[in-house]
Amino acid sequence: MRDLPILALFLAITVGGGIAIGILTPPGPWYAGLEKPFFNPPGWLFAPVWTVLYICIAIAGWRILRLAPRSRAMRLWVLQLVLNFLWSPIVFGLHRLDLGLVVILALLAGILAFIARARGIDRPSAWLFTPYAAWVAFASLLNAALFLLN
Repeated sequence: MRDLPILALFLAITVGGGIAIGILTPPGPWYAGLEKPFFNPPGWLFAPVWTVLYICIAIAGWRILRLAPRSRAMRLWVLQLVLNFLWSPIVFGLHRLDLGLVVILALLAGILAFIARARGIDRPSAWLFTPYAAWVAFASLLNAALFLLN
């Protein structure tokens, strides 16, 4: 029970940070005017998917913090969150699909590295990142397609 406030903090930072960045840097008219690939999902899908993913990200980070606070897995968790939070301002704020692609590929590498490191510490944490890895792999493909089309 004493760990619940720390979990609440992880959820507030991760989910709250994701929501705040979404509000501060919405896709807007610039993104709406881009040529989209045939596999571009509808806009309404992103908020619910990211909300679920942010909850999983927070829980995984909290679990690793409890078990191995000074581990490489914990440092990778922080790194991936920083990269995650950078992507929207770069793409939607600066309109830089090229730099966004670099960031999202680094994010994907960070996620995969976290999964590899977390697996030896706490398998559920690694599994919690698996849907995140799949979504970011898809988002990387989408980012690359948008860059090539525009």
